[in-house]
Amino acid sequence: MPGHWRLSPSDFAFLWEECRRCFYLKVVRGINPPSTMPGIFSRIDSILKRYFSGMSTAEVSPTLPPGTVAFGEKWVESSPLRVPGRQSTCFVRGKVDSILRFQDGSYGVIDFKTSAARGHQASLYARQLHSYAYALENPAPGRLNLAPISRLGLLCLEPVEVLGLGEGACAYRTEPTWVECPRDDRAFLAFIGEVLAVLDLPGPPEPGPTCRWCRYLDAVHRNLPH
Repeated sequence: MPGHWRLSPSDFAFLWEECRRCFYLKVVRGINPPSTMPGIFSRIDSILKRYFSGMSTAEVSPTLPPGTVAFGEKWVESSPLRVPGRQSTCFVRGKVDSILRFQDGSYGVIDFKTSAARGHQASLYARQLHSYAYALENPAPGRLNLAPISRLGLLCLEPVEVLGLGEGACAYRTEPTWVECPRDDRAFLAFIGEVLAVLDLPGPPEPGPTCRWCRYLDAVHRNLPH
């Protein structure tokens, strides 16, 4: 029977790549895998959003068009997303880190990463950024509607040294790097088609080869008395 699945953009990178079974169980059965993200990263993320709020885009990256960092931590939700060849549908719902408003009337979606800029990051997080763009341009009724979305990217802030501020206080100095994610809606829709194909399976697929959570559960199951 066709389903209508709620998808979280934040799952499109590591959860999907690491284990399709865990992804399936979360979406279809409502079984969330344990979070392994240390809470300190959420705190750093909140501090970054406050710091960049209202800043000019030139201060974010000189490669960006003139504008400002206009919105931070906005929930977005898309209208139903249909893919040719799939009977089931889905919608995406998640929280955008920040949104850029350009002087030409278009917008950009930005995601902060406390890490070094690496070549694979644009492709790894492109699905998440594209899902935010889709939700903003094709919102569910009453949800945030911003269009067009002309730029997608990551702002990577790698800590490089600690600076003394006096009286025992100190601060990390970072080197921000803008990583552009070119817009490719065709590739995004093809990815959603792959996701729906997995979610439409009659049962969970095989676990990912590196999924520690699935390996742990399988080991427990093998060692329990039957």
